[in-house]
Amino acid sequence: MTSTRDTVLADPPIDRAGERSAEILERQARRESATRSYPRRLPIALASGSGVHVTDVDGRTYVDCLAGAGALALGHHHPVVDNAIRRAMDDGVPLTTLDLTTPIKDDFTSVLASVVPPHLADGRILFCGPTGADAIEAAVKIARTATGRSSLVAFGGGYHGMTQGALALTGARDAKEALGPLGGDVQHLPYPAGYRCPFGAPGEESAARCAAALDWALADSHSGITTPAALVIEPVQGEGGVHAAPRSFGQAVRRSADAAGVLVIGDEVQTGLGRTGALWGSDRIDLRPDLLVLSKAIGGGLPLSVVVIRDGLDVMAPGAHAGTFRGNQLALAAGAATIRHVVSERLDLHAAAMGDRLTRGLRDAAGTDRRVGDVRGPGLMVGVELVDPDAPEWWGAAQPDGGLARRVQQEMLARGVIVEVGGRHDAVVRFLPPLVIDEPVVDRVAEAFGEALAATA
Repeated sequence: MTSTRDTVLADPPIDRAGERSAEILERQARRESATRSYPRRLPIALASGSGVHVTDVDGRTYVDCLAGAGALALGHHHPVVDNAIRRAMDDGVPLTTLDLTTPIKDDFTSVLASVVPPHLADGRILFCGPTGADAIEAAVKIARTATGRSSLVAFGGGYHGMTQGALALTGARDAKEALGPLGGDVQHLPYPAGYRCPFGAPGEESAARCAAALDWALADSHSGITTPAALVIEPVQGEGGVHAAPRSFGQAVRRSADAAGVLVIGDEVQTGLGRTGALWGSDRIDLRPDLLVLSKAIGGGLPLSVVVIRDGLDVMAPGAHAGTFRGNQLALAAGAATIRHVVSERLDLHAAAMGDRLTRGLRDAAGTDRRVGDVRGPGLMVGVELVDPDAPEWWGAAQPDGGLARRVQQEMLARGVIVEVGGRHDAVVRFLPPLVIDEPVVDRVAEAFGEALAATA
């Protein structure tokens, strides 16, 4: 008699001809940890992808406005990325090398060093484990080693990863409350949000008040906050609900940090490489981080993360931060090809233009619907905050309506568009399509949003 184990092991691992999404999802629900998240809201089993589209095992095709949470800058199976991976495979490169040097690694560092912000051009590149969270951990270790201080400042609404230290820096409380002490002494300060400011202040006034709070925290000897090793900031808070810091705030962060002798860690895991309509989100706000944390897009869709370290701060001892998969050759090959293509094709400018078109289209689709509180973003990092206009105000704006956002997400999925939700109460519908999206697909996404909104009325 053939056992289930024998049958599974005998089957080709990805060839389950005839199976439908429901069968695969049900099996994964039994096998996978309760911590799985995306399949709960997006119950599809994907079979293939091409460009900005993915197709599930049932043959339905979707516009992918999730794109690996922004990791797929060039979309699925872009020829530039596929060819780079094929060349590496055909050349017989070792798939992983720890941090041993290879021509592919040398090429990646050369390409990355040529496009980082100018003040980091003479810096050093630290290869980390394959996740952005590990690179955040590494940046914190560098800052603590360089300054001899241990405390940190982060911002409410920020997201920096799910490892212990990165989670300590993250604003969302739900993932932290059951865990007790996390990554040492971390203080959180308010981050500007023109629509829903912590101080109830609109627009630039929000940035001014948050900047004053930061300056007080770092400069006032009675603020209760010890001088930190570093402050950690996203130029645009993605998971926090697509809040973009204005240039005035980025400049104020740099001034306050310099005055206090504090390092700035710029978390560009999601904003880096063209996503915001500029090559680097920190350049948009004149942040000039001392430590630049990169992942997602720089690996061409494969796992890769680095910290770019300002000259003079590369102070950790050999082996002070390590990881088995920091020498993933396929990711390095895909990443170098992706960086070259984004820069040569000026996809940052394309993202700016398509982002403007998407934002206008979403606003037009919303019309006069009072449940749409705000449409915002820079570039192709767009969020629509949905609200209950008849509920009491919450922090200067209408009550966020996460239930409505999730219904809109489901209605958009039914119309062939994959989106994510995030922000406070998960009330922000988020759009992170590949940077190569074109006008007709942008218009279709906006149209689907309008249809989904109408279906939930």
